[in-house]
Amino acid sequence: MPDSTLLKMLEPVQRPSVTDAIFEELHRQILALDLPPGTKMSEVDVARIMGVSRQPVRDAFYRLSTLGFLTIRPQRATVVSPISETAVMQARFIRSAIEAETVRMACARLGEADLNALDDVLDQQRAAVEARDAVGFHALDDLFHREICERSGHGFAWEIIRENKAHMDRVRFLSLSFASQDAFDDHLRVMAALRQRDAAGAMAAMHAHLSRIKVQIRRIRSEHEAFFEGEPMAD
Repeated sequence: MPDSTLLKMLEPVQRPSVTDAIFEELHRQILALDLPPGTKMSEVDVARIMGVSRQPVRDAFYRLSTLGFLTIRPQRATVVSPISETAVMQARFIRSAIEAETVRMACARLGEADLNALDDVLDQQRAAVEARDAVGFHALDDLFHREICERSGHGFAWEIIRENKAHMDRVRFLSLSFASQDAFDDHLRVMAALRQRDAAGAMAAMHAHLSRIKVQIRRIRSEHEAFFEGEPMAD
C-alpha cells in the first residue's frame, strides 16, 4: 500500500502547458518584430498553424494583451499593439526606481557565489555581442537584471518590472542593432560597483544604463515611425 502521508505531500510535476508554449512563441516573435505592430492576429489561424485548439490560443492572446503586446477588440481583428512612447518612458521610470534600489541592496547582500553567477551571465553576453546574436543578448540582458533582483532578495520586483516593460522591450530590442556593446559595457560597470560594494556607484551605473533609451528612442522612431503610435514626446 502506498504511504498516504507521502502522497499528500507530493505535488503534481509542473510542465509547460500548450498555452505557455504558444505564449512564449508569440512573445518571441512580437519582441523580435517578426510580428510588427499592426499585424492582424487570428485565433483560428494561429490554432491551425500550431496544430492546437482555439482555447489555448485565446488564453495566450489574453496574457499578451495584459502585457501590452496585443490589442483585443471584440468583433474586430486582434492586432499587435503599436509601440507607445509614453508607455516606454513610464516603464523606464518604474525600472529605474526599482532597480536602483535592488542594486543598492545587492551590494550588501550578494555573496561570492552570487557575484560569480552574474559574471557567468556577463561572459555569455560577451559571446552574444561578438556573435551579433540580438535575440540571445536580449534574453541574457533580462537574465542579468532578474538575477540581481532575485539574489538581492527581491524577486517580486522583477515580476512588477516584467508586467510593465512590453513597450520598452521592443525599443530595447531594436536598439541592439547599434547599441549592444553599450548595453554590455553598462552591465560591466554595474558589476564592477557590485564587486566593490559601492552602492552609490551601482545605483548611478544602473540609472545611466536604463536612461540610454531616452536618447535611443529618437533614432529608433526616426527609422521605424510606422511602429509607433501618437506624437513623439518632448525632450
